Amino acid sequence: MMYAPEHLTEKRYEKYKAALRPFDFYPQIDTLDFESLAESDRVYLQDFGIFNSELEEESFMLRIRVPGGDVGAGNFRKIAELVERYDLTLLLTARSGMQLHGIESENVLELFHAVNALDGLSTWQTFGDNVRNIVTDPFDGRGRSCEIEAFPIIQALQDYFLKNPELVGMLPRRISIGITGMRDNSWPLFSNDLFLGLAEKDGRLGFNVYMGGKNTEVSQSADIFVPPEEAAPFAKAVIEAFNRYGLREKRMKSRLFHMIEHYGMDQVKAFISEFYEKKWESAGQSLLRKRHFGDFEPLADGTYGYRHRSDYGVVSADEVKRLSDYALEHGADVRIGIDQQLYLLGVPHGKVPIEEHETSPSVVACAGSDYCPFSYWSIKKEAHLLPHDILAEHDIKVGFSGCLKGCGRHKHADIGIVGLRNSKFGKNDRSARIFLGCEYTKGRRPAEVVFRTIPVDEMRTMIELLIDEYKKSGESDFEAFTANVLNRFEESFVELFFLALRESGVDVRLDPLKDSKEILLESFSEKAYVDIALNDGFTKASDAIIKSLWHAEKIETVAHVDPSKRRTR
Repeated sequence: MMYAPEHLTEKRYEKYKAALRPFDFYPQIDTLDFESLAESDRVYLQDFGIFNSELEEESFMLRIRVPGGDVGAGNFRKIAELVERYDLTLLLTARSGMQLHGIESENVLELFHAVNALDGLSTWQTFGDNVRNIVTDPFDGRGRSCEIEAFPIIQALQDYFLKNPELVGMLPRRISIGITGMRDNSWPLFSNDLFLGLAEKDGRLGFNVYMGGKNTEVSQSADIFVPPEEAAPFAKAVIEAFNRYGLREKRMKSRLFHMIEHYGMDQVKAFISEFYEKKWESAGQSLLRKRHFGDFEPLADGTYGYRHRSDYGVVSADEVKRLSDYALEHGADVRIGIDQQLYLLGVPHGKVPIEEHETSPSVVACAGSDYCPFSYWSIKKEAHLLPHDILAEHDIKVGFSGCLKGCGRHKHADIGIVGLRNSKFGKNDRSARIFLGCEYTKGRRPAEVVFRTIPVDEMRTMIELLIDEYKKSGESDFEAFTANVLNRFEESFVELFFLALRESGVDVRLDPLKDSKEILLESFSEKAYVDIALNDGFTKASDAIIKSLWHAEKIETVAHVDPSKRRTR
């Protein structure tokens, strides 16, 4: 249903939009006192990439959109120079963009204008209710399996919406778009609100359309095929329909996913048709196939692509300068992947003389508590607790989030992790929630909670147990192990099985041809928790193991101090 303007103005963000369009607020930016911002200023500034919180009034962050991740060596070097000049921290994002952290109030405007002066880069629409940075495969246009180059489509779309007065900050919520014209697929692009994936229809190449994805959901088929020349016009129609008919009543239920859930896919397609003049065709055959990529990949033109391993999204200014200078020397492209890694495309041989980090390129880590007020953990640091060498060897995708908002895409990975707290493991101790079950290559299903809570110092052990079982299975990769083994059982049994492995130390295989009770009786028959499982359920049995293994015998309490005796700063 559509809501009357007077009703929407009762909603905080909608009230600001009704009072003043963000586009019309833009001229005020140069006149603001960044040491004394109003709430409305903070809301509007997000539409132009400037983030500040009342919790940290003196520190600002600038987010940079990099269409398709194609940052360019020259631009990247200039960003590094800005990072050095203002003593900032540079993060690579899971949407192929960048974030500059630690900006002081007196430098915000100078940095804002310096970044927006760089050709091809912008800070507009990187936060807030906007079209976020459009992503694609880092090998787009250069990879050996590339059939349709996505970047011209991305650029045409961005030219349409980036500074459109009717769209800047005016959508019901954000909308994310992913496009790939590559046959080889290794990226969770079904996490986008709108995803255009390579397909074939009657001998013609184009894209199948999928809609409704987000951090916690996979996009579903809209049963639509669009040829390459219609990809941008169709995506524009989706944006316009979402802006016109998207739900605005509850902010937490206003994504494209919720619009589809509310109206149904057929009605949403009818809305889109109001803004799309041509009649579309039914979906074609998907051409997406899974492939594992190494640090060096031969490209279609005979040169190589080099993947530089970041420190889980953190890169230093000196590191960026060395990479950019090498790329400029060899005429190579520099791109940012949605895996938070850097790619140099067009290097002359399969070796680059630049030191890289001892990390796994298959791990995506959110900003964490060092850079985000919503995170419980310092995720960039805790990512080093993972068995990076084994994860990299088997290309096991890990999404690591500091909260359930899911910026680390924990529901779109082989193994998803969310950092939480659980006082049962000791005073203010950290715990991890682990998600399994995602089948991301074809967008079949997101991951779901399996391990509800384990101590942080057990995270590596439990992941290694999972990998050991994967290797025993003989499956081609971890996603196949997920589909053919893990997903044959209910989540509560999978949790119990691996907790029982941890508790008992026995060496058994999770056999998908056997039922869960048979596996318990054969492998752990002498354990008391088997009786609990058979009589009271798998979850109760898991609770018993968790309690026996990890619960602290005595939970310390916080001693409250008389306010009059508190130390002052």
